[in-house]
Amino acid sequence: MSDDQALWPPVDPVKSGLTGHCPRCGQGRLFQGLLAVRPACTTCGLDYSFADSGDGPVVFVILIVGFIVVGLALWAEINFAPPLWLQIALWGPLAIVLSLVATRLMKGVLINLQFRHDARSGKLDRPDPETRP
Repeated sequence: MSDDQALWPPVDPVKSGLTGHCPRCGQGRLFQGLLAVRPACTTCGLDYSFADSGDGPVVFVILIVGFIVVGLALWAEINFAPPLWLQIALWGPLAIVLSLVATRLMKGVLINLQFRHDARSGKLDRPDPETRP
């Protein structure tokens, strides 16, 4: 990421992440399929090997989608008391679809923010023991 010598206009990381575009040029596609990240940008050639969103998007998705689906299921149960089979038929697919869509959106945003802030794996800045006096 730091060896980028080209001058690119600033890209809004949230907007480009939500639309699934490249964090550097804002035009190339970030994803190959639903959740798989491409090896490189098709427009500017940015290597996406730095892109490791880890479990971050999934944590947000679990909390947000869980709150929405459980809240709607409780509301439906209190107001309409539908049978159990209808509850499962409604909320199961809704939870799956919302989770997949939200995971793609959150993953795109976090990868774009990771590029913008030059985030890398954590390591301590310690002097080399060989060079100490």
